[in-house]
Amino acid sequence: MVRPHLEAVQLPQKAPLVRPDEDITHVHFIERGCASLISVLPDGDAVEVGTIGNEGLVGTPILMEANRMPYQCEVQIPGDGWRMPAMAFQAAVHQSGTLRAKLLRFAQAHFNQVAQSAACNRLHTIEERCARWLLMSRDRAGDDFPLTQEYLAVMLGVRRAGVTVTAKLLQNAGLIAYTRGNITILDPAGLEETACDCYRIVRDEFRRLLPEGENHPTGGRQR
Repeated sequence: MVRPHLEAVQLPQKAPLVRPDEDITHVHFIERGCASLISVLPDGDAVEVGTIGNEGLVGTPILMEANRMPYQCEVQIPGDGWRMPAMAFQAAVHQSGTLRAKLLRFAQAHFNQVAQSAACNRLHTIEERCARWLLMSRDRAGDDFPLTQEYLAVMLGVRRAGVTVTAKLLQNAGLIAYTRGNITILDPAGLEETACDCYRIVRDEFRRLLPEGENHPTGGRQR
C-alpha cells in the first residue's frame, strides 16, 4: 500500500522538503543523508530543533491528521530517498494499523529528540552541543559528510566565530578532520565523551522505540 505510491528523488543540500505554514503535499522517506527541522524566528535568526534520517519520515503533521507546521524542513546532508503524496500516505496509514503504530513510535522518538534539543541548546556548551550534533549526523549519514561552518552555525543557533573555535578544538583533539566544507569523524568514542548526555538519551530512546533491523515503512531496512 506504500510502495506503489513512492517516487525516487534526489535530495541536494538545502532542498526544502517542508515550508513554514504551507500545505505539506508530500511526505519524504530518506534513504541516504538527513534533513533538519528548523525554527526561523521573525528577526531571521534560525536554529535546528530536530534531525531526521532513514529512521522515519519528513512530514509528521500528515500522520497526525494535520497539513502544515510553523517550521521549515530542509536537507542537511545530501542524499536520496522517496516521496509519497500526502493523501496516499494518509490512506495507507488508515488501512494499516501496523504501519500507523510504527510511525507513531517514530513520532514519539522524534518528539523526545526535539524536547531534549531544547534543553541542550539552553544548558550545554557549544563544544558539547557540536559533538552531539556531529554524532547524530554520523548515525544517519556515516563518518564523512559535507558541512560548512556557516551551516553548522545555523544548526546550533550560534555565531560562526563560535563554530570556528569549536571545530578547531575538536580537530586539534583528533576527534574530527575538517577540510573545504567536509567533516570526517575520526574518533566517534572520543566525540561521545565530549558530547553531553543528550546524545545518549536521544539515541537510546530511538533504539527502544525503533529496534534495529525492524522493517522501514518503505519496505527497506533502518540503520
